[in-house]
Amino acid sequence: MSASIIDGKAIAAQIRAEVAREAEELKARGVTPGLATVLVGADPASHTYVGMKSIALEYDESLSEEDLLDTVRQLNSDPEVHGILVQLPLPGHIDEQKVLLLIDPAKDVDGFHPFNVGSMMVGRTVFAPCTPAGIVELLHRSGNPPAGKHVVIVGRSNIVGKPVANLLVQKNDRANATVTVCHSRTRNLSEMVGQGDIVIAAIGSPEFIKAAWLKPGAVVIDVGTNRVEDATRERGWRLVGDVEFEAATEVAAAITPVPGGVGPMTITMLMVNTLEAARQQSGNS
Repeated sequence: MSASIIDGKAIAAQIRAEVAREAEELKARGVTPGLATVLVGADPASHTYVGMKSIALEYDESLSEEDLLDTVRQLNSDPEVHGILVQLPLPGHIDEQKVLLLIDPAKDVDGFHPFNVGSMMVGRTVFAPCTPAGIVELLHRSGNPPAGKHVVIVGRSNIVGKPVANLLVQKNDRANATVTVCHSRTRNLSEMVGQGDIVIAAIGSPEFIKAAWLKPGAVVIDVGTNRVEDATRERGWRLVGDVEFEAATEVAAAITPVPGGVGPMTITMLMVNTLEAARQQSGNS
């Protein structure tokens, strides 16, 4: 068996084209989706948000907690800002939870405010966290629907493991799965992984999940992004996922590569959420 590759770049490009078209339609009604990104004390990543007004606020790591909170308050009250993303982690002197709790849930396009987490839990998702939402879209658009299948998730983080489990267990056409969440304390982890029709690896350890663990014909979504030393590369390292990729391609039916799988979907789903936020705040939903 040679697994088909689930191309996250291609699927992300497809969704971005849809967002750009819908954003233009919204602009014709006088509303330009606006996304504010707040970065404190780190090198900014370069992203293009097609069809949107992008406001990048960058601060030195010496920025005080109160000044950052003031920035969030100003963005909450700015009618041209529909989505707010505060890049994590923040410097140690700033309470991340205090900052995240202050973001207006209607502008929380990252999907981590407790209001949005709770809404997702009961099946009334407003803004789903971007990486889990991207995983759901990858499965759906690659022709690997989770309905009726056993999804085994390895990793229980608040960023990926828990929210993607919540999304996939819901009653809707992109979910309806039976979900098992495994983690570092799971006994007989290899046996649990072997039960998965779909395996989502988000444990943050390079090539931790072995091909021999996988059920033949499983679909593998690898969320891991790990640097490993590689003397053959000019930069001295390369990226690998949480799954033993090359060997897994001989067992799985489909698999995401690293890089180029889940990664491109995260920023794309941020755009999807911002578009939806603009619709809701302008009464165009």
